[in-house]
Amino acid sequence: MLAVITAGLAPGLALLSYFYLKDRYDAEPIAMVFRIFIFGAILVFPIMFLQYILEVENVFTLGFTRAFFSVSLLEEFFKWFILYYTVFQHTEFDEPYDGIVYGAAVSLGFATFENILYLFAHGVQFAFGRALLPVSSHALFGVIMGFYLGRAKFSREHKKRWILFSFFLPFLLHGTYDFILMTQEQWMYYILPFMLFLWWFGLRKVRIAKS
Repeated sequence: MLAVITAGLAPGLALLSYFYLKDRYDAEPIAMVFRIFIFGAILVFPIMFLQYILEVENVFTLGFTRAFFSVSLLEEFFKWFILYYTVFQHTEFDEPYDGIVYGAAVSLGFATFENILYLFAHGVQFAFGRALLPVSSHALFGVIMGFYLGRAKFSREHKKRWILFSFFLPFLLHGTYDFILMTQEQWMYYILPFMLFLWWFGLRKVRIAKS
């Protein structure tokens, strides 16, 4: 049990620490970051419940609709909702890079708790693959979401456009990720270049936000 919890927690906390420590000049309060992380973890319960209902009722049967609507839309909307309504107007959100920290926090809270549940159900032998794919992809979706929320908060123009981007781009990328895993028999050939692109895109947003 301890091994499963440790293996489930480690990648999420490591990635969150990485993005948190990138903010060297005005780091966010750890209590606030932890709070958003916990909010992300709590989201697992309502999202799993809604996904279970959609599956039982056969609402989405095609791979495309399952990937983009049963998974990506629900998960990214709820994460975006938490960020927009608990962080966006908060006084601690006082520079563009803060959006990346909080975006990573809510996404990694969700991914970490989901990861622990998965490892309990299927075994700790899947921990390495889970760290490389689901956990890191969620972190990067959160980074991209937070980057555009930072743009929206600190830009005098195009606020609505950046807010739209903060939801739409993670939704699109997450849906593409799940579509590859759900529909492609040789998914490894597609997911590896996709993950390389996702890391490049996410780290590019980190550099821009810090500049």
